[in-house]
Amino acid sequence: MKIGLCGTMSVGKTTLIKELSKLPQFKDFTAVTERSQYLNSLGIPLNHETTIEGQTIFLAERVTELMQDKIITDRTIIDVMAFTECATHTSYMDADAFIDYAQRFLYQYNYIFYISPEGLDIEDNGIRETDSKYRKKIDESIQMLLLKHRPRHYTLKGSTEERIEQIKKVMGINIY
Repeated sequence: MKIGLCGTMSVGKTTLIKELSKLPQFKDFTAVTERSQYLNSLGIPLNHETTIEGQTIFLAERVTELMQDKIITDRTIIDVMAFTECATHTSYMDADAFIDYAQRFLYQYNYIFYISPEGLDIEDNGIRETDSKYRKKIDESIQMLLLKHRPRHYTLKGSTEERIEQIKKVMGINIY
């Protein structure tokens, strides 16, 4: 079972993964959260400054996750594709070729949950991008990629608790 959360920055993906990993229904899952701070410390540019080389590392991380039996992660191939598409240091040709290659891994997810940024403010954690226009651009790219490539996905909204209940409902997990 491979479960991925996708969405733009500061929508609560990591928080949701941490809460899900506490539930008995997910006790056998490997919960993976972002490693942006670590990768940034290695000199890998993030967000709009990312490069095709940097995105290749992010893609390799996502594909490695997909090689596990039970995984729940706060990033998906869709996120990698969106950040590549929006990168200012990557040519359109390179981005298109990269996305074409990356999309072949999308269908390995059993569930992809898209988290809407609707009504959520950007929190500054010292690593993530806080530019609201860039955040919107990433979100629009994620939504377009979901439409274009059509992996099975579900939209989550509301509080962390409400999102957990939505996930349980979609997955047919007893919510009592």
